[in-house]
Amino acid sequence: MGLTHFDHNGNAVMVDVTEKADTVREATAAGRIKVNQAVYEAVEAGTVKKGDVLSVAATAGIMGAKRTSELIPMCHILPITNCRVWFEMRPEEREIYCFCTVKVTGKTGVEMEALTGVSTALLTIYDMCKALDKSMEIGEISLWNKKGGISGEIINRSSIQPDPI
Repeated sequence: MGLTHFDHNGNAVMVDVTEKADTVREATAAGRIKVNQAVYEAVEAGTVKKGDVLSVAATAGIMGAKRTSELIPMCHILPITNCRVWFEMRPEEREIYCFCTVKVTGKTGVEMEALTGVSTALLTIYDMCKALDKSMEIGEISLWNKKGGISGEIINRSSIQPDPI
């Protein structure tokens, strides 16, 4: 399968999904932010002056996922049916892992929405904690899995994995 966002002349185009059937689709993305000890402890204790960092970041992640088509030029506007953002604190590495799962019944997948949700949530953590640590590192943002559509289920085994629930 070739690249689908270019026409025969090499011009960027939005993929035409008019004839595709609506199917249930889901995608989960993951990423992490490495922080210093002071930030880690403040986030864990809920003592960051700007408020509850993880609650605000989760809300920001959901908002980011919902607005993906406004940020990524060739993304379709999707009627997202569910979006969940959650975090895992990893004290041994002083890292906060973020996961975002997005669901839709539609003609195209929600991978970009999940990736945007994680990115926005992690950037929000950075913004809320930058007074304590300007050297935080955001990284390893990747698609963890996707379900639905022609390609079915894909699992990225090299991606950050959530702890079992």
